[in-house]
Amino acid sequence: MGSFHLLFRKSRRLPVLTTLLSEKKLSHRSLTISSPFYKKKRTEYENIDPQKYGNLIHYLTSGKDRSDRSKPFEEDNAGCQYKLPANETETKLPENWIPLMNPRKSSLHQKVDQGLPLQIHLQKNAWASVTSVLQQTMPVEQAFYLEKWKQQMILKLGKEGFEEYMKNTFQTGKSFHAAMEALLLTKENFVKAQKEDTSISSYIISVKHVLQDITGVRALESAVQHEALHYQGLVDCIAEYRGRLCIIDWKTSGKSKPFLQNTYDNPLQIAAYIGAINHDSNYDFQVNCGLLVVAYKDGSPAHSHFMDSELCSQYWNKWLHRLEEFEEKGKNSTV
Repeated sequence: MGSFHLLFRKSRRLPVLTTLLSEKKLSHRSLTISSPFYKKKRTEYENIDPQKYGNLIHYLTSGKDRSDRSKPFEEDNAGCQYKLPANETETKLPENWIPLMNPRKSSLHQKVDQGLPLQIHLQKNAWASVTSVLQQTMPVEQAFYLEKWKQQMILKLGKEGFEEYMKNTFQTGKSFHAAMEALLLTKENFVKAQKEDTSISSYIISVKHVLQDITGVRALESAVQHEALHYQGLVDCIAEYRGRLCIIDWKTSGKSKPFLQNTYDNPLQIAAYIGAINHDSNYDFQVNCGLLVVAYKDGSPAHSHFMDSELCSQYWNKWLHRLEEFEEKGKNSTV
């Protein structure tokens, strides 16, 4: 009985003790925040230009639909991996919609002479390039994280070091593309010299298994232009991959990209090239598939992202929206 009264008396003290602890904790918190010796630590995000990234900041800080908000990015050592979010405007057809396939052109399965692949030179004109369209219409979220990555690299390497890093990266990509062109043209002496170049030898090893599935090369480093939409670009390769005619795009990476969504705007680039080929009178055939090959610096097996006709059509519509946005920006800049 005595133990019961003791337990009862202790339980009655618990609310009082809890209240005292809460008040002490609140007082300590208030003192810490209001203390003149407290200095708030600045973060890297306070240096971000609010006018430049105003829409993004509003998107990230607004409470509206926060539980349903998708995560369009996954950060990594190279900046971010952009995932194309669902966009209601992209479900609508562009105002100036043109089909991916050209109804006035011959069928996909037209047989061609197995001569040397086409290598059409890029013409200098006022038409926009695919690369410039994608760069100038880059989504604000993607531009935000790209700029963040750039600043981190400058902090790590210094401004001159970063410029040297970008220069070497560009040169490596250029050398790798030249090696792929030589391999597909069977220029053995050139290939042997390229393999001795340690900067790209691992990339060549990386794509070795992919090359075994590529046959019937029809074009290499060849210019394409969309004669109705007035844009142009340079295609890496047009060939058959496992029996299906494709636009093949070679990319290099120091980080694994096992999914198509990890490749930023590369699928849009492929779709743009497919549309251009199908509406270019220099090519008497059509293409409706794409292949994005990501070669790795460490020589590990490249990832091959195959895009079938349905997927290419989806990215084609996205590309047309980006092209319209580019043209609209051009009109506004001349006003």
